[in-house]
Amino acid sequence: MLKHKLMVLGVTALVALLAGCATAPATPQGAAVELATQRPANCKFLGEVTGSHGNVFSGDFITDEKLIQGARNDLRNKAAAMGANVVQVQNTINSKHPYSAGIVKSTVVGAAFNCPGR
Repeated sequence: MLKHKLMVLGVTALVALLAGCATAPATPQGAAVELATQRPANCKFLGEVTGSHGNVFSGDFITDEKLIQGARNDLRNKAAAMGANVVQVQNTINSKHPYSAGIVKSTVVGAAFNCPGR
């Protein structure tokens, strides 16, 4: 009985780890959010927004590109939920861990805007 419970726990942990390795998808609303490097003109500022992807446990199993893309998708999704259609990306932070091979988490920080006609 104990052996069975340990096996179920191990399989559950593996599934959770592998699920954490997938890139966070953009929702249909999030996919419509434009990312910009400059502050957009004639737009209403809605607030700051932060998106992130990865962690110390799953980061080594995700490519750096997928970590960044997942963070950008998370940023877009959160901005869309605020009513934004443009985000000025202000900073990207790639976190490392001393016992990891590379980046384990990416975070993108931006300013969310609603821009009429875009």
